[in-house]
Formats: sequence, C-alpha cells, structure tokens
Amino acid sequence: MKRFQFILIILVYFFSISLKGQGIKGEVGEVGSEVPLEFASIALFDQADSSLVDGTITDRNGVFEILNIKEGPYFLRITFIGYKTKEISDLQLHGGSLLDIGFIFLEPDQKVLDGVEVQGQQITSDFRLDKQSYSAESFESARGGTASDLLQNLPGITMTPESGLTIRGSSGFVVMINGKPVQSDPLMILSQLPANSIEKVEWISSPSAKYDSEGKGGMINITTKKGATDGLFVQFNGRLGVPSIENYDNKAQPKRFGGDFNLYYVAGKWDFSLGASYQRNDQSGRRVGEVFTVDGDTTTFFPSEGERSFDEKNYSGRFTVGFNPNEANSFSLGFYGGVRDRLRTADIVYFDNHAIVGADRIYTMQYFNANDQNRRGDFALGSLDYTRNFGNGASLTASILLEYTLLGGPTINWNLGFPDTDLVYQNELNTNNNPLNGFRVNMDYHFKPSKIGQFQAGYQLRSLDHRGDFVYERQNLETGIFELLPEFSSEVNLNRDIHAGYVQLDGKKQKWNYGLGIRTEFMNRNLRLKDKAGTLDSLYPYDFIRPFLSGNLAFQMNEGLQIKANFTQRVERTTTFKMNPFPEREHSETLEQGDPNLLPEFINLVDLGVIKNWEDNSFYLTAYHSRIKNLVNRVNTVYTDTILNRIYSNVGTAKSFGFDSGLEIYPASWWKLFAGLNAYQYSISGSFDKQPIQTKTWVFSSNFTSTFTLPKNWVIQTNLNYLSARVTAQGEDGRFYSPNLSVKRSWMEGKLTATVLWQHMDLGLLRSNEQRITTFRPQDFFTTTNYIYEVDRIILNLTYSINGGKNRAKFVKSEFGEQEF
Repeated sequence: MKRFQFILIILVYFFSISLKGQGIKGEVGEVGSEVPLEFASIALFDQADSSLVDGTITDRNGVFEILNIKEGPYFLRITFIGYKTKEISDLQLHGGSLLDIGFIFLEPDQKVLDGVEVQGQQITSDFRLDKQSYSAESFESARGGTASDLLQNLPGITMTPESGLTIRGSSGFVVMINGKPVQSDPLMILSQLPANSIEKVEWISSPSAKYDSEGKGGMINITTKKGATDGLFVQFNGRLGVPSIENYDNKAQPKRFGGDFNLYYVAGKWDFSLGASYQRNDQSGRRVGEVFTVDGDTTTFFPSEGERSFDEKNYSGRFTVGFNPNEANSFSLGFYGGVRDRLRTADIVYFDNHAIVGADRIYTMQYFNANDQNRRGDFALGSLDYTRNFGNGASLTASILLEYTLLGGPTINWNLGFPDTDLVYQNELNTNNNPLNGFRVNMDYHFKPSKIGQFQAGYQLRSLDHRGDFVYERQNLETGIFELLPEFSSEVNLNRDIHAGYVQLDGKKQKWNYGLGIRTEFMNRNLRLKDKAGTLDSLYPYDFIRPFLSGNLAFQMNEGLQIKANFTQRVERTTTFKMNPFPEREHSETLEQGDPNLLPEFINLVDLGVIKNWEDNSFYLTAYHSRIKNLVNRVNTVYTDTILNRIYSNVGTAKSFGFDSGLEIYPASWWKLFAGLNAYQYSISGSFDKQPIQTKTWVFSSNFTSTFTLPKNWVIQTNLNYLSARVTAQGEDGRFYSPNLSVKRSWMEGKLTATVLWQHMDLGLLRSNEQRITTFRPQDFFTTTNYIYEVDRIILNLTYSINGGKNRAKFVKSEFGEQEF
C-alpha cells in the first residue's frame, strides 16, 4: 500500500512538472488606441463542454497569463465594463508550450457606458516603472489655459518667466503628442496646445531606446482626449481676463482673452478632427537691475529700472482625417498651420551712469533705452501615418512629416536722452529672416518571437535645412539713413541629418519586469557662416556615431509595492541660434551671440525608486544621479564699459544627485491632496574664457495641490509652486514661487462649466511671480536683475461640450521650426 502511494505521488509530481509553464498568455487593449486595459477579466473554457477551467485579470500593462493547463482545445472570454465581450476560440495547447495569442482589442460598448454611473474616489496619478502619469482634470488652475499651465503643477517640474520650464533642473526635454515625438521647442508646443484637449500627461524620466535620444530631463507624453463611439463631439472654450489689479507703469494695459474649439466626428471606418485656437495672453511687468563692469583701469556702474512686458498672440488651425478599414490597418493624414507673435517690451531708464579711473570720475549721464523684440513664426506642416497589425503582438508603423516654417522678427533698440527723450543717441535695428525646411520618416516594428518578451526595432531619418539672414543696422543721425554694420550681420546656414536605428526588448517573468535597449545614431551637421562684408565664408562640420543604452528593472514585492531601477543615455542638441557667433542687440547693455563650435550635451542618468499604492492613495520616491558632459550655459564677458556680451558656451560637466517624490491621498471623501517634492545637489565643474568654474548647491522645488469637492457641483482648488535658488556657471537664478486659486461650478450634467482663476496670488503681501538673476566674475563684472511680473491676475473661463463623448483629436505637431522660435 505504501509502495502504491509512493508511486502515485511520483506520478502526480511529474504530471505537475509537465504542466508547469504550460498555458496561455496575451495582452488586452482598447481598439484603435492600443491603450492597455487593466483589470480586464479573462476566463478560460474547455472547448468540448464549455466548462470553466481557470481565470485571471490583466495587470497594469494589460498582460495576463494562465498557467498549469493540460493539453487540449480551449476558448477564451474577455470582459471589461464599458466594452464589448470578446471570445477567442480554437486555442490548442500542446505539451510544455506557453501559447502567446498576442494583442486582443476590445471595442467600447456605448450601451453599457450610458448605463454606468461611477461614484466615489478615483486616483488620478499613476506611478510606474519608467514614468509617472497624471490626469489633466486634477489641476483646475490650468482650465482654459495651455499645456504649460498644466505641467507646472507636476512633481519635479518648475516653470518661471525667465528660466522657462525645467525638469529636475534641466531645461532640455522632448515632448510627445499621443506617443509621437516631436523635436521642437517644448514651450512653443505647450503654449499652443489647449489644456482642455488633454486627457493625461506622462513624464517618462528614463526613456527606452525606442524613443528619440534627445532630452536631458527625459520626455513628456501628452495624450489628448479620446472618443469611444461613433458620432459627433464638439467642445467650445472661452477665456477672458479682467483688467489688471496691480499697476506696473507699463505703456499699455495687458489684454487676455481667447478661445478654442475641438470637433471630432466618427462614422464607421472614418474619423475627422478639426480644431482652432486663438489666445491673447499679455503680461505686465518690470525689471530692476544693477551692472558693474571693469574694463582695463575703468570701472562703470549703471543701475536701471523700467518696463519688462510681453504681448503674445497665438492662433492656429488643425485638421486630421483617419481611415480604419479593419482592425489590422489604420491611416492618418494631418495638417497644421498657424502663427505665433510675441513682442517683448523693455523700456528702461539707466540712472546715474558713471565711469571712474582710480578715484577720478570720467562722466555721469542718464538715458532712456526703448527696446522692442518681436519674434514671429509662420508655419505649415503635414504628416502621413500608417499602422499595420499582424496579430500575435506584431505590428508595423510608418510615419512621414514635412514642415516649412518662416521665422523672423526685428529687434528695435533706441538710446534716448532722459528726461528729454527727443534727444537720440543711438537707433539700431536687427532683422532676421530664417526659413526652415524639415523632413522626418519613422519605421517601427514590434513582434514577440519568443517567451523572453517583446522585441521592437526601428529606423528614423531626420533632415533639417535652416537658412538665416541676420542684418544689423544703425541709423546715421546726420542723414537719417540706416547703415549696415557688417561685423554684426551674417548669413547662417545649417544642414543636419540624423540616422537612428534601435532594438528594444521588454518582458515580464513572474514578479519581475525588465527592459533593455540600444539606439545607435549617426549625426552629420554642417554650419556655414558668411558675413555681409564678403570677407568670411567658413564651414563648421561636426558628426558622430554613438550608441545610446537604456535599461530598466522592477520587482513587484506585493500587490501594492514595487521597487525599480533605470538607466538611460541621452543627448541635447543645440539650436542654430545658439551657434550664430554674430552678436544681436538684446538690450542697451547686452549683446547676445552663439558659438559655431558648440558641442551637444551628452547625459547619463540612473535612478532607483519605490512605488506604493494602497486603497485610493499612491506614493513614489526616486533617488537619481545624472551627469551632463559639454554643459551649455549662457555666460558673460565685458564687451565695452557699458555692454556685456552674453555667449552660449560649453562650460564643463554638471552633476545632479537627489530625489523626487509624489503623493496623492484622500484625507476625506471630499478632499484630495496632491504633493510633489524634488531636492538635489547640483554642481558644475569646468572653465570658460580660461577661468575655472567650480560651483555647487542644493536645489529644492515643490508642488502642492489641494482639491475640495463640495455639494451642488462646486469644486475649489488651491495650489502652490515653489523653486529655490539654483547656481549657474557664473552666478545664481533666484527663488520663484506662485500660489493660485480656482473655483469651478458645473451645470447640465457637466456639459457647461464656469471657472474663476486667481493666478499668482499676492495681495501686496508676498513676492509672487518674480525672480532675480545674478551673474558675476570678480575681476571684471557683476550684474543682478530682478524680474517682477504681474500678480493677482483674475481670469474667467467658460466651457461647453456638445454630446457626452470625449475629444479624440490627435493633431499633427511641429517637428523642427518651433525649436528655433
């Protein structure tokens, strides 16, 4: 009897071993968008008698596995609330095999959606292996604004009028729209994309090899709202700013108004998207500064104060048509055109200017500088995209983008007497016309050839032809004729081609998730410079072949706790403007120029983190270290006793070591708190102009958002964005903070929404929305300027939606021209 039991145990053991690893796996996502569906129910049935054999649910990536299944025929049933049930039949399991059925697409079921009312708390942030994801609806202060208004509320991201938008202190990053990267100036893109059209924002801190290699701070992926069913969706948004509360003695009052609409229509296999936007978003302000220079044995001191304001207009139109003949094929054709017009006014009085040799004063004078810098960009572009799904997780995507952009705009610089402004000392004019032609083609192939995971491979070609004609003229005060200054005038022609290929592996085994990739790029850059005197015609070539490695690893300790590690290599390429060595007159006391030998920045980034989710709460903490080789900073030299020359230069190596964290909790059912904190030690080691640079400091930034959901469809939200001082190669960018308040009321089941925004709250008690920039070299100059921008801005926003679906528009975005704006 004992011998029989022993034999039975052995047989059961070997039978279980034979079943181990045998089963079915696959992925579940939404048809059309391929967005993974988490918590979809998977049921496995015996084909013979339809009896239930086993079941499971999908994970965050839409992946499922059912293991330890004996040989035989089966069928699967996939269900998820709001989507049509789908069955996969004729599945045959063979001994020892793990059958991979690939990607399964579920179609939304409008009948079910119409009958479902979701109540209760909903977590609006999602922290994953290589990215953090945030729902746009969580940040009411951005309502009616643009994507840039939304982003400044996220952990690790800060935005100031002078420093711009930075991630972990880095201004370089890439923006993607619905997963498609665009190589453009992020602020240009973000300032034109209406916040109302955004579903969520993802910050990919450690991009894999399948993404473009650009970006010191990683990548930002903006997902636009999507419709679920056939029919028409239209959304209108109007925005109006009340007159300024504070007086900054600007010559004109700011104007703030605008509107946008998005239309989406789906009919069978066709979908159409149409959108237009106009925004007038002026900003009042002042600047107060001091400059001290040493030129030989002469010292000069000139404090200044005056207007620093912006008049900005953005208007654009977009159209996209998509055709989906079946689940295997999809086509998309898009066009995008528009204008961005930005005028910066800097009318400055320079007080008690005096120069001294030893103890003897040479001169004393005051004067008024009227400086208007206009930047305008007219652009038109089109793209064609095609996707082919082969089944079993294999797909091919191809994309082509063409762009033409005409950039330009003069800078007018008047030096006048004071208080007698009829006296003209100097009248100068910088003009530039620089048309840009860009071309990009992408091909990407995804497939699952084995059990170890999903392979991706692709190729990308980007070509840029940018031609600039920069003219610097000064008026002859006797004849009244503007005369060319050849030493400041130039032709700058840039040609750049980039060929890139990548291979990426992503997989999952039990509680482990992993990814490994390599992207190899060949870049060829030719910069040709000519001066207007005909004495200079120089070519500055630069090229490289370089691999960019990436890897990530995560371990799911339990249902709510995950640890992760990531590594990525990046590059930050310079713009044409930063390579133009011919000076441009930015202000009376400032020239600005580039360096034709400027090298790209190369970045290594590693981070280690933990992610914790419990009930309706979520938290992440990530420690990181980055190293930037060939760091580009804007540095100064003394041009004359009253003029500084501002130069873009490679100044050495920068290192950052710190941590960032994010927390979303519900202290009560009606109260949601979102908080982000970033702290890092930042150092620069190098040299400029034969002078050593050694600087180091700790930097802190934080974002707090508190949302109160009240009865009768009232929502009140407060937020505070703070950035501490940060060192640069020659000085320090001062602290910056901005508190905001929004009050929202909705009617007609949410179709009509009114919001009142109170931006940059101050009440004369704080120092909101201002930042001091200081640069110095002890031996020859010191300059400090406080930029004071408008506070207590009140804006009214009204939004109305027709039909309950969401906008699904995926408009084409600029690839090249906006980077040079």
